[in-house]
Amino acid sequence: MTFNDIFKSSFLDRIDAVPPLDAILALALACALGLFIVLIYKKTSTNVMHSTSFEATLVALTLITTLVILAVSSNVLLSLGMVGALSIVRFRTPVKEPMDIVFLFWCIAVGIVLAAGLLFLAVVGCIAIGLVLLIFANTRTMDRPFMLVVRCSGETVDTAERAVEALVASSTKRHVLKAKDRSAAGEGTGALDLTYEVRLKDGETAFIDALCAIEGVGDASLVSYNGDYLG
Repeated sequence: MTFNDIFKSSFLDRIDAVPPLDAILALALACALGLFIVLIYKKTSTNVMHSTSFEATLVALTLITTLVILAVSSNVLLSLGMVGALSIVRFRTPVKEPMDIVFLFWCIAVGIVLAAGLLFLAVVGCIAIGLVLLIFANTRTMDRPFMLVVRCSGETVDTAERAVEALVASSTKRHVLKAKDRSAAGEGTGALDLTYEVRLKDGETAFIDALCAIEGVGDASLVSYNGDYLG
């Protein structure tokens, strides 16, 4: 062993394992594509209030994945160690929206493809996925369902129910009676709550005023519905 061997560092020998220009280009593209994914998320999200922390997570996840894959691609032993280290990580943050999982996997996929050097595939793939999501988001917005809740009361409940059914059938594209709740207070009297799932004709909501004008109808509410909850 010589004097130089004592101060020789294997760490410094691997300092140029990943060319600096390749690393800078990959990380710059990862940042740009991460921002593109955030833009698509804003355009397609059904939430009125966007989570800025989740948007930052999308960009950061793309960058981190690119950085990790760049590191492991230069060393087989490092890749095996990274797999073992990541296997003990447990993510327990609940994801409420299924589409949020899609965006998270999209960021991971972009990071992997970029770090593999497939820049053209990463860019074209991002554009294609973004266009597909935009098309589906616009289709969903044009034909989204609503929940219609009508409350009838008084001595003309049965008559009001028939009038409501006729008006809803003529004023909506499609309707389904989901719930009917009646408090018994005698034949033809009491309170009656009707809940419909409806699809509007060209987004027209003026029939709500006509519903409220029916004798025996006390309240009528129309709320957006996504299949899981009212909002």
